[in-house]
Amino acid sequence: MGGGSCGGFPLTTPGLVLVTGATGNIGRCVVDRLIGAGQRVRAMTRNPRTAHLTAGAEVVYGDFERPQTWPDVLDGVERVYQFPFPCVGTDSGFVGAAARAGVRRFVVHSAAAAGFAPGDDPGDQTLSALRRHLAEERNAHRELELMVEATVVEWTHVRPGLLAANALGWAERIRTERVVREPYGTAGYPWVHEADVAEVAVAALLTDAHVGAAHTITGPAKVSQAEQVRAIAEAIGEEIRFEELSPQQAREHWLRDGCPQEYLDWRIELLAASLDGTGALPPTNTFQHVTGHPARTFTQWAKDHAGDFRPPTTTMADTV
Repeated sequence: MGGGSCGGFPLTTPGLVLVTGATGNIGRCVVDRLIGAGQRVRAMTRNPRTAHLTAGAEVVYGDFERPQTWPDVLDGVERVYQFPFPCVGTDSGFVGAAARAGVRRFVVHSAAAAGFAPGDDPGDQTLSALRRHLAEERNAHRELELMVEATVVEWTHVRPGLLAANALGWAERIRTERVVREPYGTAGYPWVHEADVAEVAVAALLTDAHVGAAHTITGPAKVSQAEQVRAIAEAIGEEIRFEELSPQQAREHWLRDGCPQEYLDWRIELLAASLDGTGALPPTNTFQHVTGHPARTFTQWAKDHAGDFRPPTTTMADTV
C-alpha cells in the first residue's frame, strides 16, 4: 500500500478480504470502506442477486449452515470480517474451515456484552429478564470469540454497544403517522453509528495495530428516546410526536406489533435501567482512540438515514 494509513496507522497489504454478513447495516459499511481503500473484497451472502453492494466487490453465495458453499467462499481469502452465525455461539465449523483454508486474520463482529464479567447463568429463572438476556448474549458472543482465538491465527474483536440503527424500527410509523410511541422517554443509551463500527473493523483488517485487541464501541454520549425522535424530525424537516406510554401500554402495543413475550420483559427493563445514566453501557472513547477523530453523533446518524423516515415521493405517474 506504500505509505497509506488507516486511523493514523500504516496499512499492511492484505490479500483477498472476505466480508460475511455483507448485506447488513454494518457489513455494507465494511464493504464500502474496503473498496474505498482499494482492497480486493469478496462479499458473502445467501442472496447475491438482491445484495446491491458497492461496485468492485465480488459477491458470492455462501451460507454458514451449508458447508458445501465454503470452499468457493474461502478460496484465496487471507482476512475475514466474521459476522455471528445465525445462532450466535453455535459452532458451524466455518471458523475452523477458514483457518484450514489459509485465513490468517479474523476481525470478529461481537457485542459489548462479550466484555461483561461472567457469572450469571442465563437459565437461572430467579434472575430478571434483562440479566438473563445479557448473560445469554455475553456467553454466545464470547463463545464465538473463543472459537476464533482457538485457531491460533491473528484476531481482533469489535464489540459494538446498542446500535443507532435500532431506531429504524420506528421508520414505518414515522413515515405513515409521524409519531413514535414508547415508554420512558428520558431513557437512552450512547447509540453507536454503524459507520463507526465499520471504521474500527476496517482499521483492524488493514493495519497490524489492533491484533489481539477487543474494542468496545459506543456513541459519544447518551441520547434519550425523546431526543432521538427530535433528531430524526430535524433531519427530515417534519414534526414527529413522541407519545410516552406506560410500561403496560408499551407491552400491549408491542404485542400487537408481533413482538415475543420474552422480548417485552427485558426491553422494558433495559429502558428503565437507563433513566438515570446508561445502565450497564456507559460511553467509551474507543472510537476516537482507534481512529483519531470523534465518534459520530446520533444527530449525524439521523441525517444519514433521513431517507428511511420520509414517505415515498409521489410522482405524476403514480396518480394516473
